Amino acid sequence: MITYRQLFIFLLFFKGLFAGEVSAQIYRPSAAIEERVLSLLDDMTLEEKIGQLTLYTTDWGATGPTIREGYKNDIRSGACGNLFNSHTVGFVRELQRIAVEETRLKIPLLFGFDVIHGYKTIFPIPLGEAASWDLAAIEKSARVGATEASAAGLNWTFAPMVDISRDPRWGRVMEGAGEDTYLGCRIAEARVRGIQGPKIGNTDAMLACVKHYAAYGAPLAGRDYNTVDMSERFFREYYLPPYEAAVRAGAATVMTSFNDYDGVPATGNKYLMTDILRKEWGFRGFVVTDYTSINEMVNHGVIANEKEAGELALNAGVDMDMQGAVYQRFLAQSVREGKVSEILVDEAVRRVLRLKFELGLFENPYKFCDETREKTELLSAPHRTAAREVSRKSIVLLKNEKNVLPLKKTAKIALVGPLADNKTELIGNWNGAGNSNDCISVLEGLRAQTKAEVLFESGCEFFVAKNGGLEAARALAQQADVVVAVVGEQAMMSGEAAARADISLPAVQEDMVLELIKTGKPVIVILMNGRPLALPKIAENAAAILETWWLGTEAGNAIADVVYGDYNPSGKLPMTFPRSVGQVPVFYNERNTGRPYDPNSKWTSRYIDSPNSPQWPFGFGLSYTTFGYTEPKPDKAVFKKGETLQIAVTVSNTGSVDGEEVVQLYVRDLVGSVTRPVKELKGFQKVLLRAGESKKLTFKLNEHDLSFFRRDMTFGVEPGEYEIMVGGNSGDLKRVKVRMTE
Repeated sequence: MITYRQLFIFLLFFKGLFAGEVSAQIYRPSAAIEERVLSLLDDMTLEEKIGQLTLYTTDWGATGPTIREGYKNDIRSGACGNLFNSHTVGFVRELQRIAVEETRLKIPLLFGFDVIHGYKTIFPIPLGEAASWDLAAIEKSARVGATEASAAGLNWTFAPMVDISRDPRWGRVMEGAGEDTYLGCRIAEARVRGIQGPKIGNTDAMLACVKHYAAYGAPLAGRDYNTVDMSERFFREYYLPPYEAAVRAGAATVMTSFNDYDGVPATGNKYLMTDILRKEWGFRGFVVTDYTSINEMVNHGVIANEKEAGELALNAGVDMDMQGAVYQRFLAQSVREGKVSEILVDEAVRRVLRLKFELGLFENPYKFCDETREKTELLSAPHRTAAREVSRKSIVLLKNEKNVLPLKKTAKIALVGPLADNKTELIGNWNGAGNSNDCISVLEGLRAQTKAEVLFESGCEFFVAKNGGLEAARALAQQADVVVAVVGEQAMMSGEAAARADISLPAVQEDMVLELIKTGKPVIVILMNGRPLALPKIAENAAAILETWWLGTEAGNAIADVVYGDYNPSGKLPMTFPRSVGQVPVFYNERNTGRPYDPNSKWTSRYIDSPNSPQWPFGFGLSYTTFGYTEPKPDKAVFKKGETLQIAVTVSNTGSVDGEEVVQLYVRDLVGSVTRPVKELKGFQKVLLRAGESKKLTFKLNEHDLSFFRRDMTFGVEPGEYEIMVGGNSGDLKRVKVRMTE
């Protein structure tokens, strides 16, 4: 006999057919989401539940998408409830059709992809965007990426990466916001807002995934996937807050990291996944592993085999297994043996299903499969305009001797370097579905904005000399007014599994730049790279240096805008640039020692062959104009615990052109129950000042801003004296002291 519920589902199915789309099974559509989730959960077998906790990748071939036949069978059987690396509307629609037409329960799939700095329109790498210190621009970049990716069938992205890192040897610094916790928190929030939009379920938005939880950015020796070892205080003060900020901003999902924390791999770490994430922060979304990180716990040596690894992960609070197939192969057995409670499995499944309902996939599994949107959104003119705007804001002017920049558009340029007419590398690593053929090269960008000659000769390759290249570059320099050398890394030299023991510029490129400097012509160096580089000789001898990172689709136009002065650079470094790799890790908010640096005494914390100071400090960046600061003025010299302190400073554009300045506020607790950093960023404002204009800015500091983990590991403030510092970078600051009382 056919039940009413079966008839209801049957009618819904045919209603979807006549509407031009096949609806997935809907459980009590008029009920609240939680009730619908429980209703569906009651109908699921253990194996089907485990399928919802399984995430597999597709094979994306050179000529188009394919999927292993075995994975299609897994979808049909309900053994695979989620896919990644499956995008474009046609491909996604076909896979979703299998899930909602050929499975018993007709549960729609989630489709994930790494949309790190754009989907089709590629924006600057995240470290480059962080250099803009422009939260609205960063949010806009994430918004465009989500709009394009969701138009291509996707509803979940593995971003933002919020790992703090102080070690430029680690290749994945390119994906994050740099070395500072406060800046990292604000950028994490902006990216979550941009990815998820006003509401989960909007067709132009996606689920965000905060990664890599936790402390992935602090691997020993800067080697990817390596061990992490730090104190609980250090972890909670510097590395943990950006994850919390992203979660509190509403991030729907969290990804585990490959490293261990306190001797336990993150993917099996209950303290991280349950005690902190769920109990302390109240996180209600689901946790997904990084690629095969459950399997890799066997190599960590904390369990004997993959079955035990799955038990450790699920019991710790990890909901979804990415690619490793451990849950699919072993979890049912573990439940039957009592090693894992089915109650915990149900909780994990409930988290996954809840988000599928919130996305609206049960009402319309094809809501992200709109061919019209796919055609109109990808690489649209407004998106390219946005990419150009964000790219310009991400460029940092590191040196500008004798104001050689901006160039006059009548200047004859000798353009050299392996990146000068290169498009292949411009989209950087983790470039989504970007195509380098859509990029504007530096040569194209410069030529489009001037009628003067732009002569070109690469001069060398990335790592080797080019036959006759250096001689040709020298000859070109002699014919020109100025030399522009575009040098740096290849895109794959930064990113995952791309740690470098030597973070200098490849020798052949550095040698070429230094030889061209000998011609006597001013040499402007344009850097493209995914990490801070150590280049002391170029820093000393080049006339000007622009750090442009990997800017993406509109790179050439954005660089030309800055070179010719159509845009006044306003970027500031989100990571310290060392003089040499021997200084690494080097960062601005270090703690003082009992023997702080004294250049006149050997018996202090110093090098005998180098200054302690970096090449360029955190927060540094020049402009085509100059800025002046008054002394910071607090609204009271003595304030009580719990009161808000206001600090006013007047900033003036003392130059002759309009420009933006990132005004930065730092704090130092002069005496604490535990050692405190010599300075900590606690606020910033990016302000546009016309030539000759002055503006009074006000910063507010509350009790939380001055709190830290005290000697007894409670979080709070301590009365005493504080130094307030304001300026344009972490190394050039005006100071005032204030006192907090009980």
